[in-house]
Amino acid sequence: MLFAAALLLLPCLPAQADTLQTLRLNVSPNGYPPYTIVGDHNISGIVWDVATAIGQRLDFQVEAYKIPRKRVDNMLLDGYFDATARAPEWTEHPEQFVFTQPIVRVQEVFFTAGDKRFVYDRPGDLEGKVVLTHLGYKYPYLKDLFESGRAQRFDVPRDRDMFSYLLQGDGRFDVAIADRLVGHWLIRKNGWRGQFSASDGNLSDFGLSLMVRPDMADFAARFDKALADMKANGELDAILANYQ
Repeated sequence: MLFAAALLLLPCLPAQADTLQTLRLNVSPNGYPPYTIVGDHNISGIVWDVATAIGQRLDFQVEAYKIPRKRVDNMLLDGYFDATARAPEWTEHPEQFVFTQPIVRVQEVFFTAGDKRFVYDRPGDLEGKVVLTHLGYKYPYLKDLFESGRAQRFDVPRDRDMFSYLLQGDGRFDVAIADRLVGHWLIRKNGWRGQFSASDGNLSDFGLSLMVRPDMADFAARFDKALADMKANGELDAILANYQ
């Protein structure tokens, strides 16, 4: 696999979908484990593994680009790279892009310490709770709950901190809001298996897709067909299992 050492100074638009030889995929400077994991000498993660597996089917290689979030949309449209992992709901102008079918669902859920799952059906279920939240995240579905003081949010800077605080907080914190797959990856990575439970109900649910330029619509269609095959034959489930 090839990795980009630096960004090109001028855009280089890809060939047509049927002759694409390299998919230039943004993984962001620090990645977003387990969806993209940026190591010292290699790239991995769910999105990366799916893209490279489909590349083997469609005969293209995947090259990693590390683009800061604020520059992604304009640089993608300008042709500096070809694709980034994104949900349409997270995009200011989704109509400017083409999205593949979702690779994986991204769900915010509620983690608790121990084996007792928190049952969540509506925001009112959090009344009286102290909720560990990610610093800078807005949680629009819970805005009124937090602003009214019916539940208290406690901000921490990293996802890992939420789980540490749950374990070491002596019962001061009731639940933590985290992405389901991020949480399972952190639990596995830190040797915390059996120490946390995740709610069945989720706070949000979005489909994480590849976002590409409009001129790559044919490529997106071919990607979708290969992705559907991976879902049908169990290959996608096997990739997901590697990060849980």
